Amino acid sequence: MTQKQQVIETMKENGGYATFQQLNHLMDFSSWKTKTPQASVRQIVQVNDEFFRIKPGLWALTEYKDEVLRRFQIQENNRDSEEAFNHSYYQGIIVELGNMHNFKTYVPSQDKNRLFLEKRLADITTENELPPFTYDCLASRAKTVDVIWFNERKMPSRFYEVEHSTNISNSLDKFYELQDFRADFYIIADESRRRQFNSLMERSMYSEIVKYVKFFNYENLVLQYERECSLANMERL
Repeated sequence: MTQKQQVIETMKENGGYATFQQLNHLMDFSSWKTKTPQASVRQIVQVNDEFFRIKPGLWALTEYKDEVLRRFQIQENNRDSEEAFNHSYYQGIIVELGNMHNFKTYVPSQDKNRLFLEKRLADITTENELPPFTYDCLASRAKTVDVIWFNERKMPSRFYEVEHSTNISNSLDKFYELQDFRADFYIIADESRRRQFNSLMERSMYSEIVKYVKFFNYENLVLQYERECSLANMERL
């Protein structure tokens, strides 16, 4: 069986799709004569017509396309369905990264039943409710942040907002109100929105939070997730 066929069979066994992290975890590389099989897998799915990219880091078999898109409730050329999938997909990655680093993780109540691949976000977060770390007026704002990482004392360490097409300034306004906590703030978005982010951060109204707020694009987020998963898998061996 060729390396490409091994990737195809692994995807079939996983339901017709897989993240790179899943492929690296599920595949047997013992017969691969390479020191970097993960890089070989990435190249195989990127250059062969048997595969198509759903989102950064998430690929599927072309023959399973209709089934996989239906499973993820993605309708092609439907902006609303794609945005809903994008939002929960990147939320899930951020949650799993937080869990790997032993943070407590939280998503808003309205997002708990959204899916990260085929898991509910509620099933991968550690906190069902927002920890009571502040006054009600600030808690009401924090409750709407897309993902929060809490430390062992259940104080916020990082706030994340996923911005696919909505107004970034709404997220920056939340961060401004939450600036008194010793926490970092992240806007997660497509690289094409970096210029808009930089322009907004030049406004004087955000001068007090500019050094705490960072922009992270989707591709780099997924690469970080894959690296962290690979390290975790190596530690388990």
